[in-house]
Amino acid sequence: MSNTAEAAAGDNPSRRDMLHLATGAAAAGGAAMFAWPLIHQMNPAADTAALASVEQDVSTVAEGSQLKITWRGKPLFIRHRTAAEIEQAKKDDSATLRDAQTDEERAQKAPYLIMLAACTHLGCIPVGIDEAGYEGDFGGWFCPCHGSHYDTSGRIRQGPAPKNLEIPPYEYVSDTVVKIG
Repeated sequence: MSNTAEAAAGDNPSRRDMLHLATGAAAAGGAAMFAWPLIHQMNPAADTAALASVEQDVSTVAEGSQLKITWRGKPLFIRHRTAAEIEQAKKDDSATLRDAQTDEERAQKAPYLIMLAACTHLGCIPVGIDEAGYEGDFGGWFCPCHGSHYDTSGRIRQGPAPKNLEIPPYEYVSDTVVKIG
């Protein structure tokens, strides 16, 4: 009699295991459906993602001048360097540099130098070679706020700035169009 009472009460181990598995799977699916909107809301908004990269035609920048654009809310210099500036930058590769980088490491295509226009000391915007005659002691940029001097490759040469002007990630999508970001 006790065997039939246990069988009627549902002590079948294989049926109990299947019920536990089904309940666990339903709970896991519910947890995933609950968590997905919370995780998805942490993704950047569409307008922010659109600003993550910018394309610029560098052929519009005349030799010896620079273009200032905004990328991710930060100012950016695109400098079309002269042959003399490139030659000077290559000579300075062997100089004693605080943040040693060669000109080749800083510019993918020699005439164009693309870098963030923010001093690495406190984020001021350095003045460039062609702006009202201001020029750093090394032929490049000068930060008038605290006296940092950069050479024609944007490398720190004098002053309180600890690093070179930052080179953003970029690639050439054609001979004259660069995609930054």
